[in-house]
Parts: sequence; C-alpha cells; structure tokens
Amino acid sequence: MISRIRRSYHRVSRIDAELVRRSGTMPPSAFDRVCRHIGRAADHSKLWFVIAAVLAARKGATRRAGFRGVAAIAGASMSASLVGKRLFPRRRPAAELLPAPRRLTRRPRSSSFPSGHAASAFAFASAVTMEHRKAGAVILPVAVLVGYSRVHVGVHWPSDVAAGAAIGVGAAYATRHWWPHGAGLPEQREPAVDAEELGDGDGLTVVLNPSSGTDDVDPSDQILAMWPKAELIRIEPGTDPVAALEERIGDIRAVGAAGGDGTVTCVADVAVRHGLPLVVVPAGTLDHFARDLGVEGLQDTADATQVGSAVEVDVAEVVVEDQDGESERVRFINTASLGGYPEMVRLREKLEANRPKWLAAALATTRVLGRAQPVPILLDGSHRLVWMLFVGNGSYEPKGFGAARRPTMASGRLDVRYLRADIPYSRARFVLAALTGTLRTSHVYKHFDATETEIRVLDGRRRIATDGEVGPPGRRFTFRSRPGALTVYRVVPPA
Repeated sequence: MISRIRRSYHRVSRIDAELVRRSGTMPPSAFDRVCRHIGRAADHSKLWFVIAAVLAARKGATRRAGFRGVAAIAGASMSASLVGKRLFPRRRPAAELLPAPRRLTRRPRSSSFPSGHAASAFAFASAVTMEHRKAGAVILPVAVLVGYSRVHVGVHWPSDVAAGAAIGVGAAYATRHWWPHGAGLPEQREPAVDAEELGDGDGLTVVLNPSSGTDDVDPSDQILAMWPKAELIRIEPGTDPVAALEERIGDIRAVGAAGGDGTVTCVADVAVRHGLPLVVVPAGTLDHFARDLGVEGLQDTADATQVGSAVEVDVAEVVVEDQDGESERVRFINTASLGGYPEMVRLREKLEANRPKWLAAALATTRVLGRAQPVPILLDGSHRLVWMLFVGNGSYEPKGFGAARRPTMASGRLDVRYLRADIPYSRARFVLAALTGTLRTSHVYKHFDATETEIRVLDGRRRIATDGEVGPPGRRFTFRSRPGALTVYRVVPPA
C-alpha cells in the first residue's frame, strides 16, 4: 500500500514538473502582468470580500450569495492553511523553472500544498453559484484565473491548485450543513390557476410599506412604471391600510403588497376574505414568503400579471381564545410562535427607534434568551414544558429549529416544532446541537406535521407572534391549515 502511494506521488510530481516546464516556455506577454495582479488582489481573499460586498448591496439571492461566499472562504482558508499545509509540507516549484520576469519578488515560505488562493477562490465561486447562477457564471472564470495564476508565477504546482480547488468546493457545500438553502428541494408543485391579466394595472391596488427592508429604497416609481394605472396605498403613521383596502374593494380586481412579510400577511388576509388574487412585490429584509414562492423581484411578478399566471397556496390560521371565551382569528403565511419569540419582537420594535434593525434584533434576542422562562402547555392534550414553540404554514426543510425553505407551499400541513424545557441544561444542549448541526437528533428538539393542533397555556395568558408581528394574548390557540386558500401571481414553469 505504501509503495503504491509513493508511486502515485512520484507520478503526480512528474506531471506537475512537466506542466510547470511547459508553462515556462510560454513567451512573455501582458498576460504575465494580469496573473501577478490578480494573485495579489486575491491575497488574504481581498478580491472576494470586495465582490461579496457588491453582491450584498442588493437584496435577495445576490445578498445571500455574498454571505454564503464569505462563510465558505472561512471554512476553506482554515482547512487549507491550518490543516492541509501543516499535514502535507511540500516545497514550492524551483524558481529556475520559469523566466525571471514572471517570478514573484517575494515568494511564499509556507507549504506549497494545497493552494490557499485556489481554496478561497473556488469556495467563494461555488458558494455564490449555489445562490445565484448568473453571478456564479461571472465569478467562476475569475476563480479559475486566480488558481492558474499561482502556477503561472511559479509559487504552486498544478496539483496544489487542484487540491485547493477541491477543498474550496467542499467548503462551499459544507455551508449547507449550518445554512441550508433551496437547492436540491423538489420543484414547486403548487396548483396552477388562471387569474385576471392585469396589463397596465387597471383594478390593481398595492399596499406599499416604504420603511420595509434595509436599503431605504422606495419602490413606488418602479411599481407605477410597471403598472401605470395601479393605485398605491402607502403605510404611514396613523394609517390603516386594511380599512383603505376595504373602502375600495368593489373596484379592485387584485390586491398587491410591496414590503416585507408583515405587509404581505396583512394584504393576504384581505385577499383570502374577498377571494382576490395577490400580487407580491418583495421589498423587505428577508421576504420569506416571496422567496419560497419563487418570486425574486418585481419583474418576476410583473411577468406573471401580464399573462394571468398564478398558483394556489396554503394559508394557516390560529384562533386565539381568552379566559372569558372571546376569540380572534389570525391568519399567517409563514410562521407563528409562542414563548420567547413574541417578547423578542416587542423588545426589537422598541430598540429600533434609535438603532439599526439588525442590531436591535441581535440585542433583543440576547436579552430574551438570558431571561427566558419555560412555558407549561397542553399540546393536543399532553403536558409539555417548552422554551418556545413554532408553527409553520407548510412543511419546512430541513428539520431543525431554524426553518429554512418550503419545497412546496401547497402541502396542506402545519409544521410544529418546539424546544423542551423539562430536561437538564436544555438551553446549553440546544445551543451545542445547533452549532454542531445535530439538532434534529437532539432530545431537546421535537417536531411533527399536522393539519390541526391545539395549544393551551397553563400559566396565564401569552401573546402569539405571527410572521414577525406581535398578535393578541390568549390561553388557548387552535392552529389550522387552509389548503389553497390564497391565489398568488407567479409564472408557472412548463410541466
């Protein structure tokens, strides 16, 4: 076995030497300067961090691509530099193999194997491609150039670059373990239906939340450019968009929501009650509903409205009952929760008055987790003690406490997940399981799918949060799925 490994190593070394020799015979050209400059730009991943910042400047798939790319670089750099180079010491190619003008004046002194530049380059390019194929198609050739440039300037053998590239691709795919995404999920299979063609927007009323999202961009002009005859209802302090919609309901052929998930939920409730199709314009921070629906931007929705292409999706609802017998029905399109999350939402809203939204959310989460109290409940008649409980509209994948994506929005199911508080060190065990990606098999986490579930709070009233908004307090919560209750414009791919 050892002799076979040695023979393979010597064979690879001979191939490496021949390839470097052939590279050295290339005549001098401007390409030499390109390779030197691109290699310097990629030192310490500076090039990739700049590209990631550009990608993150725009919401949606490009922003996710930038974040995933940075996460992949971290894993690839650690694997290549802290592990690979220490386990496999190897000399750099001899400087004499290349013409003097092509050589770097300062050659690296670390092990040649594997190439850290190639690892970071292919990690970033692969991770970006997972989230945004068009951006990946542009970045991948740059990654290939960075990898080859290390051979061209004589600081790596070709096999070093190949190994680095393999490490980079592996690191990109490893990000799925902690940060799942939609790739690999079944194709969307919501029932297709015909809806009215909206054309220039005659009969369309759009509720617009100009404060949604983090980019501080008002999409009013874009909406009116797409649908010139559409009417806009802006959500301003002191306004009631639902009441404004209700006043116009007789003249409306379709309702629209331009904002985050809270805005979409508000308008979707009106659409369900009046049997109107919904136009979704993603303009929030996360836009979970639009993302799972397959709508990445305004153009996707506009294309669907021009031809009347739509699908039927599920809506979930919860009936909140108080101790005096009064009840209130609340619909939601993504998730509802009990426990620490509603308190976090209330605290976040207070902190947002003088802090950025992301910082307010981080501070609120930290404070709430530190002082959280377990909640005793009856879950479908069985006693449970939980830290928090989520109910999703549809079955989410993967299973774990961070619900990621819905393969379909027409499953007719509720996704119920909760964290147990009746076992020792449950919060610490939860954090450890979440960090190691083993939450699905942890005893502190439970989940099941159902069409209906009932929760009774045993220690007084609790508030429910739906789609990031704090709802009414109650002691009994009955959740139900309403299959196909909402019609939403979306281009339906051919079967």
